[in-house]
Amino acid sequence: MMKRCGWVPANDPLYQRYHDEEWGVPVHDDQRLFEFLILEGAQAGLSWATILKKRENYRQAFDYFDPQLVARYDEKKIAALLENPGIVRNRLKIYAAVGNARAFLEAQREFGSFDRYIWQFVGGMPKVNAWPALRDIPARTAESDAMSKDLKKRGFKFIGSTICYAFMQAAGLVNDHTTDCFRYHEMEAQ
Repeated sequence: MMKRCGWVPANDPLYQRYHDEEWGVPVHDDQRLFEFLILEGAQAGLSWATILKKRENYRQAFDYFDPQLVARYDEKKIAALLENPGIVRNRLKIYAAVGNARAFLEAQREFGSFDRYIWQFVGGMPKVNAWPALRDIPARTAESDAMSKDLKKRGFKFIGSTICYAFMQAAGLVNDHTTDCFRYHEMEAQ
């Protein structure tokens, strides 16, 4: 049996698939980066399992995370989102997602792509860590602190350092698979 990171439930195929196929894989597609950014913000104060189970609902509700479309959401669309039981119906998080879409588009315009902007926080290459156990992995780092500070300056919301670090892990800016996880060496080889 394959050894996975300690946060992956042994009896949850959805979680296992997310861990095995997505988590920590470097993402350079702007729309996927926007998706991770919005989902990590939605997760604030909740378990990742909650968001992962609602992910497909989020994709449909937020126009498959097209930042051009999300940036144009009006009060009518926001009201519909607040009534959608398939997502987390938190008013502040929904308004933040719309505002973040606008800030995202500004960053794209300034840097040519959000990818170019966000990857600068790790020097353009994934940072490979070597954590032996789950308890060794930090909740935030100097890089996530810098990312959070800069994103906030640009008008992003629900983007504290811990959320930024979770985003960095999910989008592969860092390889935080524990060293005993089968994905650690696979990611290291990429």
